[in-house]
Amino acid sequence: MNYRMIDMDTYPRREHFDYFRSLQSPMAGVTAEVDVTALKGFCAARGCSFYAAFMHIAALAADAVPELRRRIHGGGIAEYDACGTSHVELREDGTYAYCTLYHAMDWDEYLPYADEERARCRAGGSIEEDVDVEGLYFVTSLPWLKYTQLIQPTAGGDESNPRISWGRFEEDHRGRLMMPVTLLAHHGLVDGLHIARFYQNVEKEIAALES
Repeated sequence: MNYRMIDMDTYPRREHFDYFRSLQSPMAGVTAEVDVTALKGFCAARGCSFYAAFMHIAALAADAVPELRRRIHGGGIAEYDACGTSHVELREDGTYAYCTLYHAMDWDEYLPYADEERARCRAGGSIEEDVDVEGLYFVTSLPWLKYTQLIQPTAGGDESNPRISWGRFEEDHRGRLMMPVTLLAHHGLVDGLHIARFYQNVEKEIAALES
């Protein structure tokens, strides 16, 4: 995963970066409902995993926001060209393993690749990451619960990987499938505007499946 260093002398959010980096709890998060009706239909037609499919959409949506590809690195800011995902895979004994996926590919390439990697991690994975995690989005899901708020663990300090999570989808009064989606990001790198753009991009990615 390639990255470039941001020029901090010309970076317009330098004051914001310095301020939020000084806080004990600098992460900012939003939970919003997303209409996944079209995605559910796409997965049914393809016979593919909803979990893997939404992870792909979320990664593409995040990558389209440069601020979400940025990480605190060596006291400055690195901007990655694209970011992979590190997600959890449930193993047979009820524990989980971490699994890394990359998303710079189309659906026909991504879906079989994701199936293979997920099966490999379920069979022999662990919570030890096998790649440098700085350029990843951390992903998890609570498919058993439709929640309205989610608090996620963070390492603190300069650890700045965005967290993307989602819960169970349910049909609303219109017959649409609505799913809670949470984005947590370091406020030194990301503002509310950038978080909103992530959700807008998710909606665009799902809408594109209908065309």
